[in-house]
Amino acid sequence: MRVCFVTSNTFALNAFLAMPIQALAQRGWEVHVVVNTADGAVAPAICSSARVHPVDHARDISPLKDLVSLWRLWRLFRRIRPDVVHSVTPKAGLLAMTAARLAGVPCRMHTFTGQVWATREGAMRWLLRGVDRFFAACATRVLADSPSQREFMAGEGVAAAGRIGVLGEGSICGVDTQRFRPDAQARGQVRSRLGIGPDAPVLLYVGRLHPDKGLAELGAAFGQLASRHPDLHLVLAGPDEGGLALAQRGAGAASSRLHAVGMTREPERHMAAADVFCLPSYREGFGLSLLEAASAGLPCVASRIYGITDAVQDGATGLLVPVRDAPALAAAIERLLQDEALRSRLAAAARERALGRFSREAMMQHWMRLYEEVRQSV
Repeated sequence: MRVCFVTSNTFALNAFLAMPIQALAQRGWEVHVVVNTADGAVAPAICSSARVHPVDHARDISPLKDLVSLWRLWRLFRRIRPDVVHSVTPKAGLLAMTAARLAGVPCRMHTFTGQVWATREGAMRWLLRGVDRFFAACATRVLADSPSQREFMAGEGVAAAGRIGVLGEGSICGVDTQRFRPDAQARGQVRSRLGIGPDAPVLLYVGRLHPDKGLAELGAAFGQLASRHPDLHLVLAGPDEGGLALAQRGAGAASSRLHAVGMTREPERHMAAADVFCLPSYREGFGLSLLEAASAGLPCVASRIYGITDAVQDGATGLLVPVRDAPALAAAIERLLQDEALRSRLAAAARERALGRFSREAMMQHWMRLYEEVRQSV
């Protein structure tokens, strides 16, 4: 059996698909990968398990480039004749599902990881939602990475609820519980490198520094809290996509205690150094970083939106706040800063839930069951 995975960027490929690719290759599947390699290197584990085909996908709407990419995908699918094409990320879904249908690929799967139009209004929301509906119709199987995202998609008419599957209780790949764990040594080393004292409270955000991630509200909440907590620090780890300036503006006079460390290949070390993880996002498919933080023993404060409500149990493993509400975000963080017992209780429950329900081993079982079903149906 031959499968071809398609993503728009190497970050999504390496983060979400490395383990499924390895597992399928070990079970005798011939694995191909299509990805835009211009933005980074493909993980060695993937290169050793699959044949990589570089195809440029423009992330933004670009009709001419998109047509060229569509033609290249169609030609590739006609040549390698995959039994399955499985896409992740929106642009990859549009191009891969369309090309796979035109090429006559029998099994066409797309995994949705959130809707870019969820925060849009007017004509652009209508247009982008229509694009999702189109390539969902081109797919023979549709997956969402959380139960609440499935409900949202069905309610918006992207696909019928009965057509949308979810692996286990959500996420794509689960969390590496051996990698993301409490680590006293890393805690001291990271704090020392950043010039943060061993007992200073530290807030952490990990992910793309994009405005839709709520960086403006996080910066404003930090600036408000920093005036009452002179030793409070905020660490932002991830590539800047326009959100850093928003966070710095909100932090105001406390911006000297805001540490932007950029893209990191070791987010687990920063999680070990922190006390509270924050994700005030406007939209999420699931919020894998929340699981990683939970596995590292961190309580989380996050937005009460679809996707996140599957990753965080309000009052049990973290605290959820209204979206775009900086005062509520600050109040929830303040509550954790002032109540060490609550912080410890939430952190312990979060780690237990991550280990018990969202480990990589558990998710790989769901992946293999899915592909065994595919093997029998193709």
